[in-house]
Amino acid sequence: MRGLNIEHILSPHMSKGLLVGYARKSKKGKALKIDLGLEAFLTAQRYKGRDGKEYVGLVVNLSALRDVVEGRREVTSICQLK
Repeated sequence: MRGLNIEHILSPHMSKGLLVGYARKSKKGKALKIDLGLEAFLTAQRYKGRDGKEYVGLVVNLSALRDVVEGRREVTSICQLK
């Protein structure tokens, strides 16, 4: 994401986490687009679920995501808290 200030994108609650990607509305505004950085995703902590599969737990600030969906904000961060 060129030209975006990372401090503006990160929610204050997520400043102590690993930035994994971004969430934004699609160009037509009818879907939520999620972009994950491959290197960050691959280095993120994983856990094993009851089904035996591995998962990566990620968080998105609901208030910031609501602002994206309602058009008050262009993008928000997807992080893994440490």
